Order: sequence, then C-alpha cells, then structure tokens
Amino acid sequence: MKAALLTDRGVLRVSGEPARHFLHNLVTANIETLTPGHARYAALLTPQGKIIADFFVVEAPADDGGGFFIDAPKALVPDLAQKLTFYRLRAKVTIEQIDALAILAVWDGQENLQNAATEYGLDYRDPRLPALGQRVLIPAEVAQEAAADLGATLVDASEYEAHRIALGVPRGGIDFIYGDVFPHDADLDKLGGVDFRKGCFIGQEVVSRVEHRGTARNRIVPVAFDTHAAQDGSPVMAGDKNVGTMGSSAGTLGLAMLRVDRVADALAAGTPLVAGGIPMRIRDGAVTDFFKDTKA
Repeated sequence: MKAALLTDRGVLRVSGEPARHFLHNLVTANIETLTPGHARYAALLTPQGKIIADFFVVEAPADDGGGFFIDAPKALVPDLAQKLTFYRLRAKVTIEQIDALAILAVWDGQENLQNAATEYGLDYRDPRLPALGQRVLIPAEVAQEAAADLGATLVDASEYEAHRIALGVPRGGIDFIYGDVFPHDADLDKLGGVDFRKGCFIGQEVVSRVEHRGTARNRIVPVAFDTHAAQDGSPVMAGDKNVGTMGSSAGTLGLAMLRVDRVADALAAGTPLVAGGIPMRIRDGAVTDFFKDTKA
C-alpha cells in the first residue's frame, strides 16, 4: 500500500447537539444517516446551486467529543467556516478550524485496506470510489508512523494525484472553478456527492431540476494523450469548435471539462479532439457513461 500526506487539505470541526441537523440541512449529502468512523462526500452550494466548496464530512467518535470533522481544501477552510457561521443563526453549534490535524491518503492493496486501521488517527473509507482507498485524520508530524502502522509506504503527494487522475476523479480549483460550476458539472452526482432523496439543502431546487431533466451541459471527463498531456487551461477543440477546457494531468492521462452535446456530436461525426494543439481521446472512467457508445 501507499500513503501520502495531503498538505493541500485542512480540517474543520462542527460540534454541539444540533450539529447533525445543522449540517444535514445545508449540504448535498445525507448527514442524518452518517455513523461514526464513516464519511460522506458533500458540497455546500450557493442558493443558485453552484459549488462553494466540496469536502468530506466524518462523524467523530463519541469518546472524542462527538461532532463532525470536515476534510476540505485548505485554501477554502477559512471561507467555509465563515459561510457555516453565517448559516448557524441561533443554532448552538461550534465551528472551529483544527490546524493540528492533517489528512493522510492510503491506497493500493485493496485486500489489506479492508481491515486497515491505525491508532494514530481517525480513519475512514473514501466514499467516492473504492479504488481511492481510505483517508486518515492525523497530526501531520505522525504521518510516517501512521503509514507504517497501516502497512503502507509513505510517498510524495504527487503519486496520489496521479492515482486520482488515473481514476478520473476531479479536484476542485484545478479541474473546476469554485463558485462557477454546478454539482453535475463536477461529477458529484456520479461520485456520491449528492443525495437526491434527502430533501432540502441549499441550492437543492436547481440541482434536482438538472437531475430530473437530464440537462447537465458540461462534465469533467477522463482523457488520454499519446505522448504527453496538454497544459491545464488549454482549450479543447473539435475542428473549429471550442468544446471544453483541459484540467489536471499526470503523464499521458488527464481530465477535461467538456461540453457534452458538442463532444458527442464530434465523436459521432468522427471529428478528432485536440487540446492545446495535441490530439486527445476520451478514456473509460467512472463518469463517461453519458457518452454512451460515442467514445473513441
């Protein structure tokens, strides 16, 4: 197994008797049914349904004071805390940034991961895809000890990035812009980030409309190149039509935000895709079913 300290992640804690109900009414995932030691992938949206931040919500054990940890992009943690505080109103919940905690990702060796646990922190399965393995909330200074306790080798975070990209899983701030995209654009519906049965959450009406009408125009899609990937931000073209934008990459694999209908038309017509002047193709992944039989 491999483990990597994700230095781009930060941690919030939401505690207090009404914390569960408070979070459940705000975020896209079902927090009412969350149990200790498990995580839900979720997002906080604007009232217009666009993503402010995506994150994991993990229930803390009762013997650790209870409440919920939020594993989020570190750059967004202060703003996320401010947003949650704004929605708190008179609810008796405490929202605090926990600078002493960091995130360790552990993957590969799926058989060993089934029963992997460490005394150094709170571990939980990544709820997006089984192949993403598990994550551990730990003090950063014990990353080496926690990895060894799990039977994993500590490696650079770039190896985890390559693993994520190979699986076709988007990363906010690189593959999509916060405040500018809907959950369907960033594949949250495909990765368990939206519970369409839970009822209300902020932005729920817009997101439900997209889901029921099937009107998502854009998707982040796993792509591949023959020699090297195009630079992130490069336009993706089908002939003379702009059909998307290149996102993160590792080696010959990458992710791109694509306009679904235009790409489907191009593939059906046999028009090649080019990103930054480099020939590109769509590869199989967790979120490419909307192209049906048009993949090439």
